[in-house]
Amino acid sequence: MDTQAVLDEFRAAGALLEGHFILSSGLRSPVFLQKAKVFADAARTGKLCAALADKVRAELDVSPDIIVSPAVGGIVPGYEMGRQMGLPAIYVEREEGAFRLRRGFELSPGQKVLVVEDIVTTGLSSRECIDSIRETGAEVLAEACLIDRSGGKADVGVPLIALATVEFPAYAADDLPPELAAQPAVKPGSRGLAQ
Repeated sequence: MDTQAVLDEFRAAGALLEGHFILSSGLRSPVFLQKAKVFADAARTGKLCAALADKVRAELDVSPDIIVSPAVGGIVPGYEMGRQMGLPAIYVEREEGAFRLRRGFELSPGQKVLVVEDIVTTGLSSRECIDSIRETGAEVLAEACLIDRSGGKADVGVPLIALATVEFPAYAADDLPPELAAQPAVKPGSRGLAQ
């Protein structure tokens, strides 16, 4: 599945939005990927994650033991990637502002982890998630995501395997182009929901 096919799936789900959006990273963009609309369709999510699982298998020399995703956005693709790859899938949640394993989830030293995320913009959430996993002594092999919207520029600290790589414009709040500044900003993301 190539980048255009992935974007077509988002478009078909009504999940490729245009306007003035405040991204989870704090950056502003005229494009927002409302992945919740994609994840509402189990067949579409399964199709995308099956393609991503194939890509992960092709790119990794070592098989992961477990999948870990950051809550909230990574839970659905993490679970589906676990199903596609026959692996357990758990997630980290924010507790006092930092990602932590909760709900009885555990990782063992040396356990090989594949981090699964939905959309990567700057890689901040990914790096925070990966740091929390490393604190357990587990080894993060790579991160997989449906869309890397940084155009391949995001550094997550491990290899990033993206089903689609695109570069949508993103701007600092104090450096907006006039046409974006003229529109009211909307913050549809999930960061900050579970603090």
